Amino acid sequence: MNSGHQHRVFGRRAQEHILILASGDKVRHMTVRPWMAAVAFCFVGVFSIGYLLATSYLVLRDDLIGATMARQARMQHDYEDRIAALRAQVDRITSRQLLDQQVVEDKVDKLMEQQMALTSRHGKLDNLLDRAESSGLTEKDGALPAPSSPVQSYAPDIKDKRASLTGGGIEAIEKQLASGVPADATPDNSTLAYVPATDTVGDRADRIFSKVTLSLKDVEQDQRSRVEQLTSDAGNAANAIETVLTRFKIPTPETAAKKDDDDAVGGPYVEPESNDDFNNSLVALDGALTRLEEVRSTAESLPFRNPAIGKDVTSPFGNRRDPFLGRLALHSGIDFRFSPGERIRPTAPGKVISAGWTGGYGNMVEIDHGNGISTRYGHMSQVLVKVGDTVDRDDVIGLAGSTGRSTGTHLHYEVRQDGHAVDPVYFMNAGLKLATYIK
Repeated sequence: MNSGHQHRVFGRRAQEHILILASGDKVRHMTVRPWMAAVAFCFVGVFSIGYLLATSYLVLRDDLIGATMARQARMQHDYEDRIAALRAQVDRITSRQLLDQQVVEDKVDKLMEQQMALTSRHGKLDNLLDRAESSGLTEKDGALPAPSSPVQSYAPDIKDKRASLTGGGIEAIEKQLASGVPADATPDNSTLAYVPATDTVGDRADRIFSKVTLSLKDVEQDQRSRVEQLTSDAGNAANAIETVLTRFKIPTPETAAKKDDDDAVGGPYVEPESNDDFNNSLVALDGALTRLEEVRSTAESLPFRNPAIGKDVTSPFGNRRDPFLGRLALHSGIDFRFSPGERIRPTAPGKVISAGWTGGYGNMVEIDHGNGISTRYGHMSQVLVKVGDTVDRDDVIGLAGSTGRSTGTHLHYEVRQDGHAVDPVYFMNAGLKLATYIK
Protein backbone atom coordinates (compact mmCIF):
# COMPACT_ATOMS: atom_id res chain seq x y z
CA MET A 1 0.00 0.00 0.00
CA ASN A 2 2.86 2.30 0.86
CA SER A 3 4.55 1.51 -2.35
CA GLY A 4 1.45 2.21 -4.32
CA HIS A 5 0.97 5.54 -2.49
CA GLN A 6 4.60 6.55 -3.18
CA HIS A 7 4.21 5.93 -6.86
CA ARG A 8 1.08 8.01 -6.98
CA VAL A 9 2.67 10.95 -5.20
CA PHE A 10 6.24 11.18 -6.65
CA GLY A 11 5.89 9.37 -9.92
CA ARG A 12 8.04 6.66 -11.34
CA ARG A 13 11.78 6.90 -10.57
CA ALA A 14 13.94 7.69 -13.64
CA GLN A 15 16.24 4.95 -14.84
CA GLU A 16 19.95 5.65 -14.65
CA HIS A 17 22.17 5.20 -17.72
CA ILE A 18 25.11 2.86 -17.20
CA LEU A 19 28.09 2.70 -19.54
CA ILE A 20 29.68 -0.83 -19.53
CA LEU A 21 33.22 -1.33 -20.83
CA ALA A 22 34.49 -4.93 -21.26
CA SER A 23 38.07 -5.81 -22.03
CA GLY A 24 38.82 -9.54 -21.80
CA ASP A 25 37.87 -10.82 -18.45
CA LYS A 26 37.59 -7.33 -17.04
CA VAL A 27 34.27 -5.59 -17.13
CA ARG A 28 33.90 -2.02 -16.07
CA HIS A 29 30.83 0.12 -15.82
CA MET A 30 30.23 3.79 -15.24
CA THR A 31 27.00 5.50 -14.46
CA VAL A 32 26.36 8.43 -16.82
CA ARG A 33 25.02 11.42 -14.92
CA PRO A 34 23.20 14.30 -16.63
CA TRP A 35 25.79 16.90 -15.63
CA MET A 36 28.50 14.83 -17.13
CA ALA A 37 26.67 14.87 -20.42
CA ALA A 38 26.34 18.65 -20.17
CA VAL A 39 30.04 19.11 -19.50
CA ALA A 40 30.97 16.88 -22.36
CA PHE A 41 28.67 18.80 -24.69
CA CYS A 42 30.17 22.16 -23.61
CA PHE A 43 33.68 20.89 -24.11
CA VAL A 44 32.88 19.69 -27.59
CA GLY A 45 31.26 23.08 -28.38
CA VAL A 46 34.22 25.11 -27.13
CA PHE A 47 36.64 22.96 -29.04
CA SER A 48 34.61 23.36 -32.20
CA ILE A 49 34.46 27.13 -31.85
CA GLY A 50 38.23 27.37 -31.20
CA TYR A 51 38.91 25.19 -34.17
CA LEU A 52 36.75 27.41 -36.38
CA LEU A 53 38.41 30.61 -35.10
CA ALA A 54 41.88 29.23 -35.61
CA THR A 55 41.01 28.15 -39.09
CA SER A 56 39.53 31.59 -39.87
CA TYR A 57 42.62 33.36 -38.54
CA LEU A 58 44.90 31.26 -40.68
CA VAL A 59 42.75 32.00 -43.69
CA LEU A 60 42.30 35.77 -43.07
CA ARG A 61 45.69 36.58 -41.49
CA ASP A 62 47.20 38.10 -44.62
CA ASP A 63 44.23 40.39 -45.10
CA LEU A 64 44.39 41.58 -41.46
CA ILE A 65 48.11 42.26 -41.68
CA GLY A 66 47.62 44.22 -44.92
CA ALA A 67 44.83 46.32 -43.41
CA THR A 68 46.96 47.14 -40.34
CA MET A 69 49.91 48.17 -42.49
CA ALA A 70 47.65 50.33 -44.66
CA ARG A 71 46.24 52.05 -41.54
CA GLN A 72 49.73 52.73 -40.24
CA ALA A 73 50.72 54.13 -43.63
CA ARG A 74 47.68 56.45 -43.62
CA MET A 75 48.54 57.64 -40.09
CA GLN A 76 52.13 58.27 -41.16
CA HIS A 77 51.00 60.32 -44.16
CA ASP A 78 48.63 62.34 -41.94
CA TYR A 79 51.42 63.16 -39.52
CA GLU A 80 53.77 64.07 -42.35
CA ASP A 81 51.10 66.39 -43.80
CA ARG A 82 50.62 68.01 -40.40
CA ILE A 83 54.36 68.47 -39.96
CA ALA A 84 54.59 70.03 -43.43
CA ALA A 85 51.70 72.35 -42.56
CA LEU A 86 53.42 73.29 -39.31
CA ARG A 87 56.63 74.09 -41.15
CA ALA A 88 54.74 76.17 -43.72
CA GLN A 89 52.93 78.05 -40.93
CA VAL A 90 56.20 78.67 -39.09
CA ASP A 91 57.72 80.01 -42.31
CA ARG A 92 54.71 82.28 -42.83
CA ILE A 93 54.84 83.52 -39.25
CA THR A 94 58.58 84.17 -39.51
CA SER A 95 58.13 86.01 -42.81
CA ARG A 96 55.22 87.98 -41.39
CA GLN A 97 57.23 88.92 -38.31
CA LEU A 98 60.09 90.15 -40.47
CA LEU A 99 57.66 92.08 -42.63
CA ASP A 100 55.89 93.49 -39.56
CA GLN A 101 59.22 94.53 -38.12
CA GLN A 102 60.13 96.32 -41.33
CA VAL A 103 56.69 97.97 -41.43
CA VAL A 104 57.06 99.11 -37.82
CA GLU A 105 60.51 100.52 -38.53
CA ASP A 106 59.23 102.40 -41.58
CA LYS A 107 56.28 103.80 -39.65
CA VAL A 108 58.49 104.82 -36.75
CA ASP A 109 60.79 106.60 -39.20
CA LYS A 110 57.79 108.47 -40.59
CA LEU A 111 56.65 109.35 -37.08
CA MET A 112 60.11 110.65 -36.29
CA GLU A 113 60.02 112.82 -39.41
CA GLN A 114 56.65 114.22 -38.35
CA GLN A 115 57.94 114.69 -34.80
CA MET A 116 60.99 116.60 -36.03
CA ALA A 117 58.82 118.68 -38.36
CA LEU A 118 56.41 119.55 -35.55
CA THR A 119 59.28 120.32 -33.19
CA SER A 120 60.86 122.61 -35.77
CA ARG A 121 57.53 124.27 -36.42
CA HIS A 122 56.90 124.71 -32.72
CA GLY A 123 60.23 126.49 -32.35
CA LYS A 124 59.23 128.91 -35.10
CA LEU A 125 55.74 129.25 -33.65
CA ASP A 126 57.07 130.26 -30.23
CA ASN A 127 58.78 133.30 -31.70
CA LEU A 128 55.74 134.22 -33.80
CA LEU A 129 53.39 133.74 -30.85
CA ASP A 130 55.52 136.00 -28.68
CA ARG A 131 55.34 138.63 -31.37
CA ALA A 132 51.59 138.13 -31.76
CA GLU A 133 51.15 138.47 -28.01
CA SER A 134 53.18 141.66 -27.89
CA SER A 135 51.03 142.96 -30.74
CA GLY A 136 47.89 142.24 -28.73
CA LEU A 137 46.57 139.55 -31.10
CA THR A 138 46.63 136.67 -28.63
CA GLU A 139 47.22 135.81 -25.02
CA LYS A 140 49.98 133.46 -24.00
CA ASP A 141 47.46 131.09 -22.45
CA GLY A 142 45.58 130.98 -25.73
CA ALA A 143 48.62 130.21 -27.78
CA LEU A 144 48.70 127.58 -30.44
CA PRO A 145 48.70 124.04 -29.10
CA ALA A 146 52.16 122.66 -28.79
CA PRO A 147 52.79 119.28 -30.37
CA SER A 148 53.70 117.92 -26.94
CA SER A 149 50.34 116.35 -26.08
CA PRO A 150 49.88 113.96 -29.01
CA VAL A 151 53.49 113.85 -30.02
CA GLN A 152 54.86 113.21 -26.55
CA SER A 153 52.16 110.59 -26.10
CA TYR A 154 53.31 108.69 -29.17
CA ALA A 155 56.63 110.22 -30.25
CA PRO A 156 59.29 107.55 -30.76
CA ASP A 157 62.92 107.94 -29.84
CA ILE A 158 64.94 105.86 -32.26
CA LYS A 159 68.54 104.96 -31.46
CA ASP A 160 69.15 102.65 -34.41
CA LYS A 161 67.47 101.14 -37.45
CA ARG A 162 66.08 98.32 -35.35
CA ALA A 163 63.24 100.58 -34.26
CA SER A 164 64.25 100.73 -30.62
CA LEU A 165 61.36 102.60 -29.03
CA THR A 166 61.67 104.53 -25.78
CA GLY A 167 59.71 107.12 -23.88
CA GLY A 168 56.36 107.09 -22.17
CA GLY A 169 54.32 107.24 -25.35
CA ILE A 170 56.23 104.50 -27.11
CA GLU A 171 55.98 102.31 -24.01
CA ALA A 172 52.25 102.73 -24.32
CA ILE A 173 52.47 101.67 -27.97
CA GLU A 174 54.55 98.64 -27.04
CA LYS A 175 52.05 97.65 -24.37
CA GLN A 176 49.26 97.86 -26.90
CA LEU A 177 51.29 95.85 -29.39
CA ALA A 178 52.02 93.18 -26.75
CA SER A 179 48.48 93.05 -25.41
CA GLY A 180 47.09 90.96 -28.27
CA VAL A 181 46.74 87.17 -28.18
CA PRO A 182 49.50 85.42 -30.19
CA ALA A 183 48.58 83.03 -32.96
CA ASP A 184 48.04 79.44 -31.77
CA ALA A 185 51.00 77.39 -33.02
CA THR A 186 49.44 73.97 -32.36
CA PRO A 187 45.70 73.97 -33.00
CA ASP A 188 43.85 70.83 -31.98
CA ASN A 189 42.47 68.31 -34.49
CA SER A 190 43.24 70.42 -37.55
CA THR A 191 46.15 71.33 -39.72
CA LEU A 192 47.55 74.86 -39.50
CA ALA A 193 47.07 75.36 -43.20
CA TYR A 194 43.37 75.84 -42.57
CA VAL A 195 43.56 77.89 -39.36
CA PRO A 196 42.19 81.43 -39.89
CA ALA A 197 44.82 84.16 -39.37
CA THR A 198 44.55 85.96 -36.03
CA ASP A 199 45.35 89.59 -35.27
CA THR A 200 49.11 90.04 -35.65
CA VAL A 201 51.53 92.56 -34.22
CA GLY A 202 51.72 94.26 -37.60
CA ASP A 203 47.95 94.67 -37.71
CA ARG A 204 47.91 96.19 -34.24
CA ALA A 205 50.85 98.40 -35.16
CA ASP A 206 48.98 99.62 -38.25
CA ARG A 207 46.00 100.61 -36.13
CA ILE A 208 48.10 102.31 -33.47
CA PHE A 209 50.27 104.20 -35.93
CA SER A 210 47.15 105.22 -37.84
CA LYS A 211 45.78 106.75 -34.65
CA VAL A 212 49.08 108.50 -33.98
CA THR A 213 49.25 109.84 -37.53
CA LEU A 214 45.68 111.11 -37.35
CA SER A 215 46.44 112.75 -34.00
CA LEU A 216 49.49 114.49 -35.45
CA LYS A 217 47.47 115.61 -38.46
CA ASP A 218 44.82 117.03 -36.13
CA VAL A 219 47.49 118.99 -34.26
CA GLU A 220 48.96 120.25 -37.54
CA GLN A 221 45.53 121.23 -38.83
CA ASP A 222 44.75 123.04 -35.57
CA GLN A 223 48.06 124.87 -35.75
CA ARG A 224 47.47 125.78 -39.37
CA SER A 225 43.99 127.10 -38.60
CA ARG A 226 45.27 129.19 -35.72
CA VAL A 227 48.16 130.50 -37.81
CA GLU A 228 45.79 131.48 -40.60
CA GLN A 229 43.52 133.19 -38.06
CA LEU A 230 46.45 135.12 -36.58
CA THR A 231 47.57 136.10 -40.07
CA SER A 232 44.10 137.39 -40.86
CA ASP A 233 43.85 139.27 -37.53
CA ALA A 234 47.28 140.81 -38.00
CA GLY A 235 46.40 141.89 -41.53
CA ASN A 236 43.10 143.43 -40.40
CA ALA A 237 44.77 145.29 -37.54
CA ALA A 238 47.52 146.60 -39.83
CA ASN A 239 44.92 147.72 -42.37
CA ALA A 240 42.96 149.58 -39.68
CA ILE A 241 46.08 151.37 -38.45
CA GLU A 242 47.20 152.18 -41.98
CA THR A 243 43.79 153.65 -42.75
CA VAL A 244 44.17 156.09 -39.87
CA LEU A 245 47.77 156.92 -40.75
CA THR A 246 46.85 157.47 -44.40
CA ARG A 247 44.11 159.89 -43.31
CA PHE A 248 46.79 162.06 -41.71
CA LYS A 249 49.09 161.64 -44.74
CA ILE A 250 51.65 159.79 -42.67
CA PRO A 251 53.73 157.38 -44.79
CA THR A 252 53.51 153.75 -43.75
CA PRO A 253 56.34 151.21 -44.11
CA GLU A 254 54.41 149.41 -46.84
CA THR A 255 54.03 152.64 -48.83
CA ALA A 256 57.74 153.34 -48.53
CA ALA A 257 58.54 149.78 -49.58
CA LYS A 258 56.37 150.05 -52.68
CA LYS A 259 58.35 153.06 -53.82
CA ASP A 260 61.56 151.03 -53.70
CA ASP A 261 60.13 147.78 -55.05
CA ASP A 262 61.52 148.26 -58.53
CA ASP A 263 64.66 150.09 -57.47
CA ALA A 264 67.96 148.32 -58.27
CA VAL A 265 66.69 144.74 -58.44
CA GLY A 266 67.59 141.85 -60.76
CA GLY A 267 69.30 138.48 -61.04
CA PRO A 268 68.89 135.18 -62.90
CA TYR A 269 65.59 133.35 -62.72
CA VAL A 270 65.65 130.38 -60.37
CA GLU A 271 62.71 128.11 -59.62
CA PRO A 272 61.20 128.81 -56.20
CA GLU A 273 61.93 126.48 -53.31
CA SER A 274 59.30 123.81 -52.75
CA ASN A 275 57.95 124.50 -49.29
CA ASP A 276 54.93 122.90 -47.77
CA ASP A 277 51.77 124.82 -47.06
CA PHE A 278 52.46 125.08 -43.34
CA ASN A 279 55.83 126.76 -43.84
CA ASN A 280 54.20 129.09 -46.36
CA SER A 281 51.55 129.97 -43.77
CA LEU A 282 54.32 130.68 -41.24
CA VAL A 283 56.01 132.96 -43.75
CA ALA A 284 52.69 134.72 -44.35
CA LEU A 285 52.16 135.13 -40.58
CA ASP A 286 55.70 136.46 -40.17
CA GLY A 287 55.09 139.00 -42.93
CA ALA A 288 51.72 140.03 -41.45
CA LEU A 289 53.24 140.44 -37.97
CA THR A 290 56.18 142.41 -39.36
CA ARG A 291 53.80 144.73 -41.18
CA LEU A 292 51.63 145.12 -38.07
CA GLU A 293 54.64 145.82 -35.87
CA GLU A 294 55.89 148.50 -38.25
CA VAL A 295 52.59 150.35 -38.61
CA ARG A 296 51.87 149.86 -34.90
CA SER A 297 55.25 151.29 -33.97
CA THR A 298 54.58 154.25 -36.25
CA ALA A 299 51.15 154.82 -34.68
CA GLU A 300 52.50 154.52 -31.12
CA SER A 301 55.10 157.18 -31.87
CA LEU A 302 52.43 159.73 -32.83
CA PRO A 303 50.29 161.89 -30.47
CA PHE A 304 46.98 160.05 -30.73
CA ARG A 305 46.24 160.23 -26.98
CA ASN A 306 44.50 162.77 -24.81
CA PRO A 307 46.97 164.90 -22.79
CA ALA A 308 44.39 165.67 -20.11
CA ILE A 309 42.00 162.77 -19.64
CA GLY A 310 38.98 163.86 -17.62
CA LYS A 311 39.89 167.59 -17.76
CA ASP A 312 37.54 170.33 -18.94
CA VAL A 313 38.24 172.07 -22.26
CA THR A 314 38.28 175.81 -21.66
CA SER A 315 39.01 176.82 -25.25
CA PRO A 316 38.88 174.67 -28.41
CA PHE A 317 40.96 174.88 -31.57
CA GLY A 318 39.99 177.51 -34.15
CA ASN A 319 39.06 181.18 -34.47
CA ARG A 320 37.97 182.89 -31.23
CA ARG A 321 37.91 186.32 -29.58
CA ASP A 322 41.37 187.07 -28.25
CA PRO A 323 41.15 187.45 -24.41
CA PHE A 324 43.70 190.31 -24.38
CA LEU A 325 42.97 192.22 -27.62
CA GLY A 326 39.28 191.50 -27.82
CA ARG A 327 39.34 190.78 -31.55
CA LEU A 328 39.08 187.62 -33.66
CA ALA A 329 42.22 185.47 -33.61
CA LEU A 330 43.22 181.88 -34.38
CA HIS A 331 43.66 179.64 -31.36
CA SER A 332 46.21 177.08 -32.58
CA GLY A 333 45.57 174.49 -29.86
CA ILE A 334 43.24 173.32 -27.13
CA ASP A 335 43.22 174.67 -23.56
CA PHE A 336 42.58 172.21 -20.69
CA ARG A 337 41.78 173.29 -17.14
CA PHE A 338 44.57 172.20 -14.73
CA SER A 339 45.35 172.81 -11.09
CA PRO A 340 48.53 174.75 -10.25
CA GLY A 341 51.55 172.46 -10.07
CA GLU A 342 49.78 169.47 -11.62
CA ARG A 343 52.07 167.14 -13.60
CA ILE A 344 52.06 167.26 -17.39
CA ARG A 345 53.01 164.25 -19.52
CA PRO A 346 53.52 164.00 -23.31
CA THR A 347 50.99 162.25 -25.55
CA ALA A 348 53.65 160.21 -27.36
CA PRO A 349 57.36 159.44 -27.07
CA GLY A 350 59.78 161.75 -28.80
CA LYS A 351 62.72 164.10 -28.56
CA VAL A 352 62.60 167.49 -26.86
CA ILE A 353 63.42 170.20 -29.42
CA SER A 354 62.43 173.21 -27.34
CA ALA A 355 62.24 173.72 -23.55
CA GLY A 356 61.91 177.07 -21.77
CA TRP A 357 60.37 180.49 -22.19
CA THR A 358 58.84 180.94 -25.66
CA GLY A 359 56.97 184.24 -26.10
CA GLY A 360 53.22 184.03 -25.57
CA TYR A 361 53.50 180.32 -24.70
CA GLY A 362 55.34 181.19 -21.50
CA ASN A 363 57.24 178.15 -20.30
CA MET A 364 56.80 175.77 -23.18
CA VAL A 365 58.08 172.30 -24.19
CA GLU A 366 57.98 171.12 -27.80
CA ILE A 367 58.52 167.43 -28.62
CA ASP A 368 59.32 166.03 -32.06
CA HIS A 369 57.57 162.67 -32.73
CA GLY A 370 58.89 162.07 -36.23
CA ASN A 371 57.06 162.01 -39.57
CA GLY A 372 56.78 165.80 -39.40
CA ILE A 373 54.58 165.68 -36.26
CA SER A 374 55.36 167.65 -33.08
CA THR A 375 53.41 168.70 -29.96
CA ARG A 376 53.65 171.80 -27.78
CA TYR A 377 52.78 172.16 -24.08
CA GLY A 378 52.51 175.81 -22.98
CA HIS A 379 51.93 178.07 -19.94
CA MET A 380 53.73 175.69 -17.57
CA SER A 381 54.94 176.99 -14.22
CA GLN A 382 58.09 174.87 -14.40
CA VAL A 383 59.89 172.97 -17.16
CA LEU A 384 61.45 169.64 -16.05
CA VAL A 385 63.23 168.61 -19.27
CA LYS A 386 65.88 170.11 -21.52
CA VAL A 387 66.52 170.19 -25.24
CA GLY A 388 67.82 166.87 -26.56
CA ASP A 389 66.11 164.73 -23.95
CA THR A 390 64.23 161.66 -25.13
CA VAL A 391 60.94 161.30 -23.30
CA ASP A 392 58.27 158.62 -23.06
CA ARG A 393 54.55 158.88 -22.43
CA ASP A 394 54.98 158.27 -18.70
CA ASP A 395 57.66 160.95 -18.19
CA VAL A 396 56.78 164.26 -16.52
CA ILE A 397 57.93 167.18 -18.68
CA GLY A 398 56.65 170.05 -16.51
CA LEU A 399 54.13 171.43 -14.04
CA ALA A 400 50.90 173.25 -14.91
CA GLY A 401 50.85 177.00 -14.45
CA SER A 402 49.79 180.33 -15.99
CA THR A 403 52.83 181.84 -17.72
CA GLY A 404 52.88 183.87 -20.94
CA ARG A 405 49.63 185.11 -22.46
CA SER A 406 47.36 183.29 -20.02
CA THR A 407 44.38 184.35 -17.91
CA GLY A 408 44.54 181.36 -15.51
CA THR A 409 46.18 178.02 -14.78
CA HIS A 410 45.69 175.71 -17.73
CA LEU A 411 47.55 173.64 -20.33
CA HIS A 412 47.79 174.86 -23.89
CA TYR A 413 48.16 171.68 -26.00
CA GLU A 414 49.11 172.02 -29.64
CA VAL A 415 49.74 169.53 -32.47
CA ARG A 416 51.76 170.60 -35.52
CA GLN A 417 52.20 168.75 -38.78
CA ASP A 418 54.95 169.92 -41.08
CA GLY A 419 55.08 173.14 -39.05
CA HIS A 420 51.36 173.92 -39.35
CA ALA A 421 48.97 173.75 -36.41
CA VAL A 422 46.17 171.19 -36.77
CA ASP A 423 43.20 170.50 -34.56
CA PRO A 424 44.32 168.02 -31.83
CA VAL A 425 40.78 166.65 -31.69
CA TYR A 426 41.39 164.86 -34.99
CA PHE A 427 44.34 163.03 -33.48
CA MET A 428 42.49 162.24 -30.25
CA ASN A 429 39.48 160.86 -32.16
CA ALA A 430 41.80 158.71 -34.26
CA GLY A 431 43.41 157.53 -31.02
CA LEU A 432 40.04 156.27 -29.81
CA LYS A 433 39.74 154.15 -32.94
CA LEU A 434 43.30 152.84 -32.47
CA ALA A 435 42.87 152.14 -28.77
CA THR A 436 42.53 148.39 -29.38
CA TYR A 437 45.65 148.26 -31.53
CA ILE A 438 48.18 150.44 -29.71
CA LYS A 439 49.28 150.55 -26.10
